[in-house]
Amino acid sequence: MSDAPQEKLVGALISGLAVLRYLQKSRSGVGVTQVARDLNLNPSTCFNLLKTLVHEGLANFDQATKSYSLSMGVVSLAQGALDRENHIRVLHPELERIAQKFEVAMNLWQVVEEDRVLLVDRAEPSTTTVQISMRIGQRLPMFVGSLGRCFAAQSGLEKAKMERRFRKIRLARPIDFEEWYQEVQKVHETGYAIDRGNFSRGITTAAVGIPDANNRPLLAISAIGISEQIDDEKLDALCQDLLGLARNARQHG
Repeated sequence: MSDAPQEKLVGALISGLAVLRYLQKSRSGVGVTQVARDLNLNPSTCFNLLKTLVHEGLANFDQATKSYSLSMGVVSLAQGALDRENHIRVLHPELERIAQKFEVAMNLWQVVEEDRVLLVDRAEPSTTTVQISMRIGQRLPMFVGSLGRCFAAQSGLEKAKMERRFRKIRLARPIDFEEWYQEVQKVHETGYAIDRGNFSRGITTAAVGIPDANNRPLLAISAIGISEQIDDEKLDALCQDLLGLARNARQHG
């Protein structure tokens, strides 16, 4: 039986993170020699790592004492994770409530790249026999489905750039770009978007977007259900509930 292949790790990154953690534990500024000795690093390598951390805003250098300390830059680095945890904590009870009320699967998505979104939280109804599940950590193209229409409406992209991204999306039931674009524009009026069977046949999704403080795409809340179980009246009530949730999230975000 052969050994499992070892993960290929980047030594320089491991050393850099070790230096960062060392600075975090230090009560005062420390010099290169002390850091190198305590971490068993080559002094020249340690010096270059510290210079890089200063350049990236993660460490401070005191010219008078020739010492290094942790910078507040690490706070902004962690802010995305902190914001995500806060949004999940605040929104999850409402996701559960709407899931049970309308018998739909509820998903919370966050923009993680220029054109990708990540599923960060979800809730499912306990009463339905057929459930539509997606796993936390799943990624999708940013402009897919109803959530994509919301993100597109918030993106501020020119129509031509939107079309280029739209052409890359695979749909179960293709929709013409002009029709899709008109639905994106409608989000500005209604505040929500609907996808009936384009992303996945027989599935209806409704979504609302929650922008960041600069009004850029950040989060989207989507509801997913079987089309035959969601008539127009139920869909309208669901969208109104989603709008209320989005308003509350923006007020307390």
